[in-house]
Amino acid sequence: MDIADKIKTLASRLEKQRENVVTEEACKNAFVMPFLNALGYDVFDPSIVVPEFTADVGIKKGEKVDYAIKMNGKISILVECKGCGASLASAHMSQLYRYFSVTESRFALLTNGIEYWFYTDLDAPNKMDQRPFFRFNIFDYRPSDLVELQKFTFDAFNVDIILSTANNLKYSNAIKAELLKEFDEPSDDIVRLLVGRVFDGRYTQKVREDFAPLVVSAFRDAIRDMVSQRLTSALEVTGGGNVVAAATTLPPAESPAVPAGADGADEIVTTEEEIEGFHIVKAIVRSHIKSSRIVMRDAKSYCAILIDDNNRRPLARLHFNSKSVKYLSVFDAERTEERIKIDVLDDIYLYADRLRATASVYADGQ
Repeated sequence: MDIADKIKTLASRLEKQRENVVTEEACKNAFVMPFLNALGYDVFDPSIVVPEFTADVGIKKGEKVDYAIKMNGKISILVECKGCGASLASAHMSQLYRYFSVTESRFALLTNGIEYWFYTDLDAPNKMDQRPFFRFNIFDYRPSDLVELQKFTFDAFNVDIILSTANNLKYSNAIKAELLKEFDEPSDDIVRLLVGRVFDGRYTQKVREDFAPLVVSAFRDAIRDMVSQRLTSALEVTGGGNVVAAATTLPPAESPAVPAGADGADEIVTTEEEIEGFHIVKAIVRSHIKSSRIVMRDAKSYCAILIDDNNRRPLARLHFNSKSVKYLSVFDAERTEERIKIDVLDDIYLYADRLRATASVYADGQ
């Protein structure tokens, strides 16, 4: 089983246990140790994974980090755990900082069992950076994240290879995060820069207030146009059909899926892509609705993702039965369906806001 399958299986199991993990110790046992095990580290071998690792630092005696991972007898990764769901941005990391400078470890890992933040010493030798160079969320990740995570597996671990890409990874992720902030709430610097290129008048507070919403709208339109252009180009190469099918309205009494045991159900084959697509949708909307309410029900022509296993509460549909083309159906508050062509499963994340908006409609049982 490769790293992708291990993480997918682990995420599915952890989602079911999540509500019962309320203490830091439970988080270590139920979340962190299985994660390390998925990376190939034998958590029951103290020569590889050392729990409650102690290294006296100056006048500080007896302080411990939760785990130290050894490779060839040398400490390679220090691991500090916080409670499940705790904010890592505000987490106290004094032990990690001190231990990092007095051990041979080149990497430190801060985690709450869901997010895993990887640190090294890019800014100053033997001094742990303030900013992680790689972040991994077990419920919300992309294929490129798995490529980076693979480098930290027991069999593939190589300090030089990881460090060779860590610097670019650190700053490209930081820049991406800043861009996402600007897309949603552009700063005065960005608004001033763009307005200065298209507006000849004097830049005042009134001008800023008038243009800021336009900048937000322009960002979104530009992204939408780039995605559409990419899909159109792909269709021209493959000779496919329309990028976005005409919107259709789901009739109130329509039954979009064949329940198990019904006539024709034995002809339904649920594919790995449908299962993966379901987990992607589930991960996207989990912050807006309880994951236990999200259900997959497969049918001959598509795989339905429903709220409360109710046909009248469609969240999405996965049209993956065709070998040549895939479609994702999203719904608005009126249950109007829009079918969108996607190239790869990762494209589902492009419609995260729409999926969350639909989930919010059902969140209070409406």
